[in-house]
Amino acid sequence: MDTKKLVALRKEAEKAIAEMPDGDLKVKAFEVILGHLLGTGSGTARQSVVHEEEDEPKPAKKGRAAKSATARILVLREEGFFKNQRSMGEVSAELAAHGWHYPLTALSGNLQALTQRREIRRVRAKKGNKKVWLYSEP
Repeated sequence: MDTKKLVALRKEAEKAIAEMPDGDLKVKAFEVILGHLLGTGSGTARQSVVHEEEDEPKPAKKGRAAKSATARILVLREEGFFKNQRSMGEVSAELAAHGWHYPLTALSGNLQALTQRREIRRVRAKKGNKKVWLYSEP
């Protein structure tokens, strides 16, 4: 680690404890925060300081991150996942591939609501001896 980064991390730790009264607690808090910033902790605070010091461009965000199952299904639609007809199991597997894990019972209502809003469409099909719903783009 170079000197500039080390000084920046020290200043960040000092800023974090600036309003604390002087004493043993302030010294210990400084040690803990500085250790965290130096990477002995989880590293999230260190990453934010390092990005401020380096003049690297941050990736642009395309709006808010999808947080609900419905929004995440719509992300799949935007990626072209529903160009072909997909079963609920395939939708669940693709969501899981993105790191979004849902049981089938949690997806059925969302897929039905999206169908009713005409965001996606569904057709009844026969796979083997079972009748299943297949979802696709409208």
